[in-house]
Amino acid sequence: MPEGQSKWEQSFFDEAPVIRLKDPLAYALGAMEPGGDFIFTYADAVKMAGHSCGAVSGAYMITYHALKALYGEETPVRGEVRVAVMGKPTDLAYGPMSQVISLITGAAGETGFKGLRGNFQRYNRLIFDTEHFEFNTFIFQRVDNGKTVAISYDNSSLPQDPAMGALMPKVIMGTAKKEERDAFVSGWQGNVRRVLCEGDKYGLFTIREASYQFPAGS
Repeated sequence: MPEGQSKWEQSFFDEAPVIRLKDPLAYALGAMEPGGDFIFTYADAVKMAGHSCGAVSGAYMITYHALKALYGEETPVRGEVRVAVMGKPTDLAYGPMSQVISLITGAAGETGFKGLRGNFQRYNRLIFDTEHFEFNTFIFQRVDNGKTVAISYDNSSLPQDPAMGALMPKVIMGTAKKEERDAFVSGWQGNVRRVLCEGDKYGLFTIREASYQFPAGS
């Protein structure tokens, strides 16, 4: 058994919704008993990214809302969802956000698992649509029935503290006094908590049914 657990500075990580999925590949190769749940928490996204911010929390909640819209009360199936990121990997925070989405859904790009005898493919199930940029917009599609949703994320309505701009360089360079770091962390992580726990209050996520043609073989 692993020794110890990661110790987080922010207790609200535990308040974020948990994401549960089935993963047939894990069942087939014996990582998990058939029917068991993969359980993702926001802390898993933080481990992947190495930090907690509006992009990481936004991507986590984008995935949560998209899977709920696609599957309703069913448990989503990991590896059976396609994702299109509407822009280039270098646009906005699309690169890091796509990594969070890939972690949870199993959908991957060219480095993804190519499957076993035509099953369990994750390869090319996450693509970047470089021809059709949309601001912070992601398309999710079920492989089994083609149901498709688009979800957009806009955090411009969150409280903005003008002091953050001056505090950030000090924190990054390690020159901030304790009270300055505390003020920065409170403001920064305060908005992360709002993304995770108060998205409806601030109108951060817009979900709509969509039609989208993914490339052949995805």
